[in-house]
Amino acid sequence: MTEAMAQRKNIYSFLKDRGFVYQTTDDSAVERLLNDEKAVFYLGIDPTADSLHIGHFFALRVFRFLQEAGHQGILLIGGATSRIGDPSGKSDMRKMLDQSTISENLESIRNLVRNFIIVDGDNAAIFHSNAEWMSGYDYVDFLRDVGVHFNVNSMLQADAYKNRIKEGGLTFLEMGYMLMQAYDFVHLKREHGCRLQIGGSDQWGNIVAGTALNRKMFGIKSESDEIYGLTNPLLLTKDGRKMGKTEKGTLWVVGDRTPAFDFYQYFYNIEDESVDMLLRLFTEIDLKEISDLCRNDILKAKRRMAYEITALVHGAEQAKKTEEAAISLFSDKTRALADAPSCSVVIPDASLSIIDLMADIRFVPSKSEARRLIQQGAVSIDDVKVDSIDFALDPDDMRKKGSILIKRGKKNFIKVNFT
Repeated sequence: MTEAMAQRKNIYSFLKDRGFVYQTTDDSAVERLLNDEKAVFYLGIDPTADSLHIGHFFALRVFRFLQEAGHQGILLIGGATSRIGDPSGKSDMRKMLDQSTISENLESIRNLVRNFIIVDGDNAAIFHSNAEWMSGYDYVDFLRDVGVHFNVNSMLQADAYKNRIKEGGLTFLEMGYMLMQAYDFVHLKREHGCRLQIGGSDQWGNIVAGTALNRKMFGIKSESDEIYGLTNPLLLTKDGRKMGKTEKGTLWVVGDRTPAFDFYQYFYNIEDESVDMLLRLFTEIDLKEISDLCRNDILKAKRRMAYEITALVHGAEQAKKTEEAAISLFSDKTRALADAPSCSVVIPDASLSIIDLMADIRFVPSKSEARRLIQQGAVSIDDVKVDSIDFALDPDDMRKKGSILIKRGKKNFIKVNFT
């Protein structure tokens, strides 16, 4: 039995020691709830896309740990709140989705989460959409029942709203998001005895609003009437950016959106300072072993971390193949060409600038970035360094070769197939 498995009997200490706990509304009460009782908890996910990204996966990992410790989990998919969009962390209002798109995304997410949480047996997750209780709720009744308990001056102090005002304005529509999420918590407490909401630290304001609404609407006669919040840290790089944002876009946890190889490479290329944290969060390796591994051989630690996270999402077999493909890049070009992430490009009538090619296939975020990398000597084609920003591929050479391997730095590469 690993240290992590043994500690899970004391689930709150396990979560805290591994780094999953960022804030709680009441440390001692949450610790008692999770260690001494069988609690009902919930996690909300808004179906603003038809897939799940690494941030969702992190939250779902906490969800499963709590299930494995015997607690009952409710996964709330925001069929109603997604019609507004959470303003947290946004400088502009989110794109408004039509009902058809929301319904399709909701069903897709319901199917995807089954890979990461317990959905069968005695402690299977309960699925709900907040559209179940928000649809048909009269607008004036909602304002009289819920809105009356919210002070606008206090709401505007929440980071989500404060930042939106600073960046360019806050709509009345977005103001309603906090009310709806707070009411979700109260509704789940009333209907299911739910006493804990979990989520990322960017949800702190919304979670606290729910605990306050419960007190204002129903009062607290005993500890069992109280509800609590627990937030997890956001996955951030050392410069404060959210992890999972790549040059190609969001890091999805579904193979057809982000291939296993790209997934592995993203984590292998992460800065050294984040390796210890990621091993704590995404593996069950003993904490001392993690500390020793990172101190003695950071590259080995990175490979272990990238493999373990890829295995969690894509399975051990795919993770092993991915790891072998990555290693082969530096020792066997033929195998590298076979296993590298790839794209297809139609052979043009005229020569094709390497700068245009790299930008068109989104191997770099912009042409200026491609130009900068070439000038620094960081780009090669089939292991031959590109030494001029004016370098171009000839159509006849494209037909003859059939494909090329472009490398950016030492760890980023893509196979380009010419058709």
